[in-house]
Amino acid sequence: MNARKLWIAAAALTFAVPAWADCGACGSGSKAKSTQHAHAHSHAHAEIGKPAPDFTLKDENGKKHTLADAKGKIVVLEWTNHQCPVVNRVHKTKVIPKTQAKFEGKPVVWWAIDSSYFCEDKLDDIKKWNKRIGIAHPVLLDAAGKVGHIYGAKTTPHMYVIDQKGVLAYNGALSDDPYGQKENAHNYVADAVSALLNGTAVARAASKPFGCSVKYKQ
Repeated sequence: MNARKLWIAAAALTFAVPAWADCGACGSGSKAKSTQHAHAHSHAHAEIGKPAPDFTLKDENGKKHTLADAKGKIVVLEWTNHQCPVVNRVHKTKVIPKTQAKFEGKPVVWWAIDSSYFCEDKLDDIKKWNKRIGIAHPVLLDAAGKVGHIYGAKTTPHMYVIDQKGVLAYNGALSDDPYGQKENAHNYVADAVSALLNGTAVARAASKPFGCSVKYKQ
């Protein structure tokens, strides 16, 4: 095969790979404003063991939610994007619903945060997706990405757990099963919430999050 044919074959393979193969740009096709280096922004990030940065965001129905108002309860933050295949998987396979069910009736608040630059423009689609998937918790809209950058959210889903005093207790992955292949996955978020409810220290306070990159506004 001559050099020209080799170049054509290589190019064909490159373009045949889906844009979201490594979940770096999934969610909005070729127009995705993917930001793999969100940490490069000058915003201060939330830190384990320190008060979680306060914020106020409106949900998909226009209701305001302020973190400070949830003090005294455990707060779980789930960064989301309704177009992300990983987010769809953890909801469709009931990983997140089952995690929430473990703490039904407990002083636990669960908020999803969408820091995708297009989330406000896709509001109708988000509402339809919520209904189809069966999401009952609020989805807070952060189109400017301010809250996402402050927390250092990198993926969807990227999970955070805040304790009853408003201190960040966990930052990282939902579980140790990024590909949804384990029969007995270790659920880091469930462990963290359970520990806080029992008044004990969170054994694993941080892990590497998995999923699609957050589609921050550039």
